[in-house]
Amino acid sequence: MLLKKLEESVAVITGASSGIGRATALELAERGTTVVLAARREAALREVAEECRRLGIRADVIPSDVSDENAVRELARRAIEAFGRIDLWVNNAAVTVFGRFEETPLQAARRVIDVNLFGYIHGARAVIPYFREQNSGVLINVASQVAKMGEPFASYYVMTKFAIRGLGECLRQELRDTRIDVCTLLPAAIDTPLYQQGANYTGKVAKPMSPVYDARMVARDLIKLAEHPRREMHSGMSGRVASVAHSLAPGLVEKVAARKVEKEHFLDKPAEPSEGNLFTPMPEFNSIGGGWQAREKPSRTPLLLAAAAVASVIGTMTWWLRRRPRGLRKVIDRMVA
Repeated sequence: MLLKKLEESVAVITGASSGIGRATALELAERGTTVVLAARREAALREVAEECRRLGIRADVIPSDVSDENAVRELARRAIEAFGRIDLWVNNAAVTVFGRFEETPLQAARRVIDVNLFGYIHGARAVIPYFREQNSGVLINVASQVAKMGEPFASYYVMTKFAIRGLGECLRQELRDTRIDVCTLLPAAIDTPLYQQGANYTGKVAKPMSPVYDARMVARDLIKLAEHPRREMHSGMSGRVASVAHSLAPGLVEKVAARKVEKEHFLDKPAEPSEGNLFTPMPEFNSIGGGWQAREKPSRTPLLLAAAAVASVIGTMTWWLRRRPRGLRKVIDRMVA
């Protein structure tokens, strides 16, 4: 738990200019938390900071590209210089690229890894020394439900999210004897401008798959983690259901998920090849939402995944019972003995 109450705490948020980061800044501001906002787009950050200040809290803007280690170290140093401590660090900045694995330009793939993975590494390496000195602090890494199951046409994004989960597990073990908590948040499909900003080499316009959740819900879940740290936490029921289904019947779920992606992840509209905001920030799309919830159609996919997983488990158990009746009797005899 944070040593200080939220209203007495200082939080650093990367990727704070839009989406989950912007929603988190405002949710923390409503609870009285001092916020330090980081992203590449200074004008957008200043808008967020002004909204936070209107809620009566202190807010600082430090434009930063998280792929630059020195810039992230400077971000942490300036936060300490301004406010004396950091209680919460949110690694959230992310970019994405849509495309077949072998058709995605390698420079785009490297950029996704630089921002999504090395950006989190830089954040953790910058803040942990201060946390150790305080012997307190919460580091929250915003990953994704695809940190637990793959997805076609977003291979490089998915790989970074898998790696972020691994980073969290390693850090928790290294910091086990301290009062420093490391948490991984796993949002489902969220209504943010990520899809408009993403690089795209599929030939079609990308969109989130239903059900789509509000970024403010993710922000509220993130704050729950800050107040009551846990190893990992899903944000959005569909992600939790898909994760359980995948653990029960991974092969079947992969097939169902692949069909869902092909059917729902892209609009029937052509899109020219684009680098999106990978290398140059876009001045537009600085809102919390991307307008996707208004277009959403109801989806039964989470229920279908769960049903398919249960059916697969039942089928496997039935096969095992038929093949090994003697072994089953021995197990039952031991249980009732």
